[in-house]
Amino acid sequence: MLPADMVGGPSATRAANLEVTSEALTTFQKRVNTVLSDLDASAGNPNKVGAQTINKSSLHNEGALAFPEAEDLFKQYHAVHRELVTLSKTLNLQIEAIGIAVQGAHRGFDNLEEDQRRRFWAIQTEVDQLQRTQEAQREGTKRTNDATKGGGF
Repeated sequence: MLPADMVGGPSATRAANLEVTSEALTTFQKRVNTVLSDLDASAGNPNKVGAQTINKSSLHNEGALAFPEAEDLFKQYHAVHRELVTLSKTLNLQIEAIGIAVQGAHRGFDNLEEDQRRRFWAIQTEVDQLQRTQEAQREGTKRTNDATKGGGF
């Protein structure tokens, strides 16, 4: 049997817990903005993460004897690096979207500036595209690895 406060819609207690004051939203928005600023200034900034790469020649020379382990290490490094760049970009975009959403919750989404609404939806589209690209890359890597291993035989 359901508790009495779960029958017949939201209870007064639950409704009170869901109410948000403009002060609470403003405080939360400031915290989100601080996190976004900290991320932009940190080594986790998408541009900084993307710039941290290694060259294949760092592991072995092309003309030298075959060193398959170095080639595998290089491929794994770049796969992990690609994942980290995508994670950093996605995190940055999601924090920005949360900031816009908080403003929308505070003032009402219809009262947001048109640029903010457009940016919010652009962020959602970009995050979706990043995730689809990442999934396709993982599938391609998985198929390549399966083929290299003999297709699982």
